[in-house]
Amino acid sequence: MRPSGRSNNQLRDIKIERHIAPQAEGSCLIGFGNTRVLCTASVQTTLPPWRRGQGLGWVTAEYGMLPRATDTRTRREATAGKQTGRTQEIQRLIGRSLRAVVDMEALGENQIILDCDVLQADGGTRTAAITGAYVALADAIGWMTKRDLVRDNPLSDHIAAVSCGIFRGQAVLDLDYPEDSEAETDANFVMTGAGNFVEIQGTAEQEPFSRGQLLELMDLAQKGIGELVAIQRQALAEQKSDAQ
Repeated sequence: MRPSGRSNNQLRDIKIERHIAPQAEGSCLIGFGNTRVLCTASVQTTLPPWRRGQGLGWVTAEYGMLPRATDTRTRREATAGKQTGRTQEIQRLIGRSLRAVVDMEALGENQIILDCDVLQADGGTRTAAITGAYVALADAIGWMTKRDLVRDNPLSDHIAAVSCGIFRGQAVLDLDYPEDSEAETDANFVMTGAGNFVEIQGTAEQEPFSRGQLLELMDLAQKGIGELVAIQRQALAEQKSDAQ
């Protein structure tokens, strides 16, 4: 039923390659099927003026898409002189999602900026960005720990995100572009490793969806995010092994 041949509750192939940008304090290249996002984490010992002198850190994010990440070239936003509303909304979502699992007091007066650049888009770029940004963030915090910039681990949990939707009358997990462009309902879920919700974005593209369908999508999201967190844990465990 699905164009990709996947079952309704099946993720695309997920791949995480760490340390892809060696000059960044943390980085990874994440793939959700054919979607590819480069996530880098930059540590700064300076804070925005409104945050200074409070003994608290800050985590924020920027998001962008390369011109040929899609089938046809998209003009660079820098050329247009401003970001689109979509870009601003996505980068705010990434920042909010990551801050949900960071103890700002433990981070100290340091700032971590996550840059998420879409190299190839095939649906789910924001969910891939959040999932990959967490790995880059964990790498950056490990870098800080080795240099005594933080004493206690500021991360309280994992964070990951996945899309779900109603496609041809069926609830499906992790929509790729052909499904996303046709879906009757499109939703994005951000959850912690403990299974708590950080954000739910859901829109009926055609017919309104029912409460029962929403619960079905939530169950799919919980299953998918559990699998994504397991992949994150494996990636970070391999990183620790490499460091040893």
